[in-house]
Amino acid sequence: MHHNYMWRAVQLAEQGRGKTSPNPLVGAVVVKDGEIIGEGFHERAGKPHAEVIALKKAGKKAKGADLFVTLEPCCHYGRTPPCVNAIIKSRIARVYVGLVDPNPQVRGRGIEILREAGIKVEVGLLSKEISQQNEVFIKYILSGMPFVTLKMGLSLDGKTATRLGESKWITSEDSRLEVQRLRSLNDSIMVGIGTVLKDNPSLTVRLTEKNKAPLRIILDSQAKLPLSSKIVKTAKEVRTFLAVTKKAASERIKLLKSFGLEVKIFPSKKGKVDLKKLLKYLGKIEISSVLLEGGPTLNAAFLEEKLIDKFVFFISPKIIGGKDSLGVFGGIGVSKLSESLRVKLAGTKFIGEDIMVTAYPVY
Repeated sequence: MHHNYMWRAVQLAEQGRGKTSPNPLVGAVVVKDGEIIGEGFHERAGKPHAEVIALKKAGKKAKGADLFVTLEPCCHYGRTPPCVNAIIKSRIARVYVGLVDPNPQVRGRGIEILREAGIKVEVGLLSKEISQQNEVFIKYILSGMPFVTLKMGLSLDGKTATRLGESKWITSEDSRLEVQRLRSLNDSIMVGIGTVLKDNPSLTVRLTEKNKAPLRIILDSQAKLPLSSKIVKTAKEVRTFLAVTKKAASERIKLLKSFGLEVKIFPSKKGKVDLKKLLKYLGKIEISSVLLEGGPTLNAAFLEEKLIDKFVFFISPKIIGGKDSLGVFGGIGVSKLSESLRVKLAGTKFIGEDIMVTAYPVY
């Protein structure tokens, strides 16, 4: 039964997906005499944590009960008070922790405090599943950089556009709807200036029910972003960030800022924005996830620097063919198969007539 209660906590945590950043997804269940008497999940950064919500629902019945929580209870003051205080005050008898919090401010200290208060603590129940659920938070809290997911729609023969650059639409309407969902679950959407010049995208979430609009990030070394683009025209309504280098003229930067864009100059690397410096900066402003929707050039740059954490490919039952048709990655590629990047397949499923493939790079 313990697995069932923790699994319920995992399911509860999932209800916060896309809303809790930069905090983790956390669910909690209070159990007494084989009955769930309180449950909760972290809904949004700044709001009460899962344990506090569950204990409040349990009320006085929490005395002597068991608490199942997916992530180690916090023991420091952040946006909210320490959860360990509420747990101790409730007189819970035992706490089952799914995963030790990787945050250096916690990392076992919350468990230690509970044990010092006489509460029995067991750790590790469904830890693998909970680590997967919180992959974004774990990467962000340990590296200070956002979790990067590369999303791409392609034909069965690996093409992302025809030789003339036509790409609308390779994938089905069902896949495009799934992409909207992916956008809504990420803190930001990133493209290069080439994609903007070619497609003039809006990079917004078009769903009836949606989370906070993701930050739009454009990599544009020389600040060539057209004033007539949808990005510029909507910059005062949708937060938009332009990453440039010293090649960008100061007057051009000033003009773009007047349209509502946030513009920051970054060091250059091979004539382009230094990607690691960019990601470090995004981490500092609490952007914990990036959905990369770039073209072959930007995708190749991220791949070369091993900055992609996850791949999501939507493969359409179409054959485009042609040596001049675009692929997912630009550049020259590897010369030997032994140099190719291995990936770990995490899942495949049909999305309409397309196949959605999720994989993780093995660097």
